[in-house]
Amino acid sequence: MSKKIALITGINGQDGSYLSEFLLKKGYEVHGTLKRNSVAENQTARLDNIFNQIKLHYADLTDLSSLISVIQQTNPDEIYNLAAQSHVRISFDQPIYTANVTGIGTLNLLEAVKLIKPSIKIYQASSSEMFGNSIDEDGFQRESTPLNPVSPYGCAKVFSYNIGRNYRNSYGMFISNGILFNHESPRRGTNFVTNKVCKEAVKIKLGLSNELKLGNLDATRDWGHAKDYVEAMWMILQQEKPDDYVCSTGISHSVQDLCDYTFSKLGLDYKEYVKVDEKFLRPEELHNLKGDSSKLKSVTGWSPEYTFETMLDEMIEHWINFYKKN
Repeated sequence: MSKKIALITGINGQDGSYLSEFLLKKGYEVHGTLKRNSVAENQTARLDNIFNQIKLHYADLTDLSSLISVIQQTNPDEIYNLAAQSHVRISFDQPIYTANVTGIGTLNLLEAVKLIKPSIKIYQASSSEMFGNSIDEDGFQRESTPLNPVSPYGCAKVFSYNIGRNYRNSYGMFISNGILFNHESPRRGTNFVTNKVCKEAVKIKLGLSNELKLGNLDATRDWGHAKDYVEAMWMILQQEKPDDYVCSTGISHSVQDLCDYTFSKLGLDYKEYVKVDEKFLRPEELHNLKGDSSKLKSVTGWSPEYTFETMLDEMIEHWINFYKKN
């Protein structure tokens, strides 16, 4: 039997790297897209351990011709659309760029697939940021919760989510949305709060830094591990019918809890080092996120292996080892 072929947009991101490893273990031929960067050296750092097992292509979601070309070259069975301008705070600084990449970029990809090979199964990376401050009465967000985004990033993701559903219904394409809540790992960008806290706390412990500046400490998030969540992505595409699924742990913690746990683990009191800096506050704040993934669990059998604590332990250990080496 010939190998299944997967194409991952944004393969060099946190999720793309874990998903590549997962799919290689499943026996897939894995292709991925990168956007060209003037400094190529660090661009594929997350893929170092599998670099020779995957095939990389330059393409950009804002460039339809590049998407058509890469789909023609690779002829995939499955596409995982993970590429995006994915930083919520930065989406306020670059709203048009975010809308073009994170929103219209998805439409470009769907159009390319429709033109070339409409039978390709597509996973669309949707986001808990689409809900905004919309919460069901029991405190959870689920597939039926109204979408009411509070950032340019969230708005762009709502467009992608809806255009995916529209193409699914209009053209009979297999397009599934995974509405993923926050997911982290040692590979998370250090401008995202979890890895920022872990890295700076370790630096403070080692005497390399003396304070950590953050935004809203009261915001709560449902944080899981990216490794668990990429498995959910794959499971979603193995179903008989395309559908939309929330993927989350169902437990939320505040940024303050995150600081408290991380600093305590290092024998420190976060209150002595953490300062609130207005620069990191969002123009419109998203207060609480907590997802109900019971549909995903009942349909696919998915369940996460990591807890909030074991995820942070792994991230703290990563930075301790990093600074010991360097």
